[in-house]
Amino acid sequence: MNSLKSQVFILIVLSIFGSAFGIKCWACRSDSDPKCGDPFDNSTLAIADCAQVGELPHLPGVKATMCRKIRQKVNGEWRYFRSCAYMGEPGIGKDERFCLMRTGTYNIFMEYCTCNSKDGCNSAGLVRVNALTVAITTMILVFMTRVFQ
Repeated sequence: MNSLKSQVFILIVLSIFGSAFGIKCWACRSDSDPKCGDPFDNSTLAIADCAQVGELPHLPGVKATMCRKIRQKVNGEWRYFRSCAYMGEPGIGKDERFCLMRTGTYNIFMEYCTCNSKDGCNSAGLVRVNALTVAITTMILVFMTRVFQ
């Protein structure tokens, strides 16, 4: 029983610290991978750890701390870009439900969304399971198994 408690404790600690080091974001472009568009299909994509993404040459010392999704229409063609973000503010007024929108001449439209509420938040509605939720669910199941034996 002590070994089981130790394993559950380690799982909880790892899930808490694992999420504290940085955000993970989807990184893709719909012009090279159609699954990157909307609806988003991450079945063949790996999620990028933004803490591991290098600095940009034009932003020395700035680290990626958010995710972003860019949706743009150029001459009638939609393109989607998902990546780690270095600058900006999540959503508008910190409300991630809202994105910045810009229009231009020659039928150009751009929507720029940033978020940092959870890993993979630039997936456009994909519900992801938090590691802490998995740990708590595991604890409950272990407890229930022990009680009803």
